[in-house]
Amino acid sequence: MNDFHYELIAEDTETGARAGVLHTPHGKIETPIFMPVGTQATVKTLDQHDLIEAQAQIILGNAYHLYLRPGHELIDRMGGLHQFMNWSRPILTDSGGFQVFSLGDLNKISEEGVRFQSHLDGSSHLFTPESVMEIEHGLGADIIMAFDECTPYPCERDYAEKSMRMTLRWAERCIKRHQELSAQRTHRPPQALFGIVQGSVYPDLRRTCAQELIQMDLPGYAIGGLAVGEPRDSMFDVIRETTPLLPNDKPRYLMGVGLPNDLVEAVGAGADMFDCVVPTRNARNGTVFTRNGRLRLRNAAHAEDPQPLESDCACKTCTHYSRAYLRHLFKTNEVLGMHLATFHNVFFFQQLMRDMRDAIISGHFAAWQADFFALYQDS
Repeated sequence: MNDFHYELIAEDTETGARAGVLHTPHGKIETPIFMPVGTQATVKTLDQHDLIEAQAQIILGNAYHLYLRPGHELIDRMGGLHQFMNWSRPILTDSGGFQVFSLGDLNKISEEGVRFQSHLDGSSHLFTPESVMEIEHGLGADIIMAFDECTPYPCERDYAEKSMRMTLRWAERCIKRHQELSAQRTHRPPQALFGIVQGSVYPDLRRTCAQELIQMDLPGYAIGGLAVGEPRDSMFDVIRETTPLLPNDKPRYLMGVGLPNDLVEAVGAGADMFDCVVPTRNARNGTVFTRNGRLRLRNAAHAEDPQPLESDCACKTCTHYSRAYLRHLFKTNEVLGMHLATFHNVFFFQQLMRDMRDAIISGHFAAWQADFFALYQDS
């Protein structure tokens, strides 16, 4: 993987927060980094020029949704996801495991894989570690995720252990098929396969899973199966237990965690990469994020407020439009309101990660983190 490697730039000795550079075939990524979610090859309400203006370095696509529509074979014929959606920067695709398992009663899990019904038309499909690798190779993202079982919460320890063991066996099958496809598809840029640490909220299972995945010598590692209903304290106990186990010279990806206060705490625990629908979904519902916390644009208090969403924010929404105007857009169901709110939230999340990176490199992350929590109110 000469085109893919992680370079550790600085580490905060007081907290374990890290700043680095992730080198990929489509450019470098400065970490810590938040990846906007582009489930169906689009970040909702934004085009690719908006994403570049909002300073997004990498976006995430979803193998499950793109497999169903328009199909990974079509995207492959179009030159891969980068060309298909006209995005020249890095892309990560998840394996679709979370989406498959969230179907609940509509899926059947076995050692072979998962048989599930499409949420679109009810048709039956089978995802195996091998077929997921074929899908992700067809999509052509820089970073691809191994197929895993996203263990539900709550679950008994016995189930969590059996699930974790199967995730490890699936990871070995993913590696084998990934290597075969990489040897066949030399006309495409190389892809980095990340393994996913599972084990629910049981520290010993997380430890075992991490140790066995590390033996597989993958270019990066993710922590999955969190933010699925467990208490916040339990989630961070798992994060703090797991991140120190992962290699210092490889990226650490915390999947599906995305509230600003959670990001700040997780960076302090040593995680590097994040994704979540929080900034985009909240924006479409009229909620934006600021350094003081959430701001709900439909509230009557903003009806005649000439202020921007945040006075020192350099995004185009805050530079040009007032809270009063944005409230009007949402009250009248104008699409522009969703676009401007989404742009601000994506920009805000990118700026938050850059500020943390700067604080880590300058050696003041712990003080910066304390200042953030003193100001931010999550409600």
